[in-house]
Parts: sequence; structure tokens; C-alpha cells
Amino acid sequence: MTHATAHPLPPSLPFPLPFLFLDIDGPLIPFGVRSGPADPLDRLDPAAGARLLELDCRMVWATTWMEDANEIVGPRLGLPRLPVLSGPDSNADSVPSLRGLHWKTPLIVEWAAAEPFIWVDDEIGALDRDWVAAAHPGPFLLHRVDPARGLTDADFAALGDWLRALARRGPA
Repeated sequence: MTHATAHPLPPSLPFPLPFLFLDIDGPLIPFGVRSGPADPLDRLDPAAGARLLELDCRMVWATTWMEDANEIVGPRLGLPRLPVLSGPDSNADSVPSLRGLHWKTPLIVEWAAAEPFIWVDDEIGALDRDWVAAAHPGPFLLHRVDPARGLTDADFAALGDWLRALARRGPA
């Protein structure tokens, strides 16, 4: 299989590297591959870590794996220890304005502040897109991954294309 190559951003950017908020189940551990009672971690693509590092972003785990992402998943992919987006507030579902909004959405926007970011997840919906568009003043890409396939060459190409376009125009 041919892998698309992501070209890193130039090291002399006049602004910080974008954040990359990364989910595990779906994007890195696809659900569509079934081969008996095998360990789901066996579905990790060992090349995915290097491909993510080539994107030259400030990666943050955005997953229910929480700190286990650093202990279990990251080492299998050759990723360094990454910051972890804190979990949902237990009262989030009781707030009417957040019903239907993914728990990660407001946390990601808060973490990124006005800086550029990419969110890679298999559960991004229209409400999340609308909410981020209204709440985040900077550039962003919400990239939904097919959970049956996980991150593919086409996904990496889309991420790389967005990053190159951002580098050409700058963060504003």
C-alpha cells in the first residue's frame, strides 16, 4: 500500500504550530477490522505514529483513554508523552445548550484558545461544527474519520493539505 507523505510546516513559522487533538477509538483503532478475540491494540497501524509526527503539530490526546493513551497507545506508535484533554464534566448533559454537543467540543475550543487546531475524531457531528464555528476565532479543521477504516492515506493527505494552506496564509 502506498502511503501519502505529509509535508511538515516550515520550522520558521511566525506563529505556534497548530494543535492536533487526537481520538484513539475509531481513528487509530478502527472498528471495522474483526479477527476473532484479538486484542484491539493489534489493530493499531505501527506507521501511524511516524505519519502523525510528520504533521508537525502540537498533539494532544482527546480520548476516553485519558492518561492510558500515554501508557498504552503512544509507546506502540512511537509517540512521545502527550498532554491529555481532561474528561467531561459530569453535569455537561444537564446543560440544555450542550445537549447533542460532543463533550470534547467545548474543552478543545477552550484549550486551543484562538490558536489554529485540528480535531481528528470519528464522532464529530454538525452541532460540533456549528458550535466551533461560532466559538473559535481562529482557523480550525474538524476532521471526521470513518471508524470502520481508521486513519487512511486520504485522511493524512487532507490533514497535510490543511496545514500547508494554513502555513501559506498564516493563522489569521
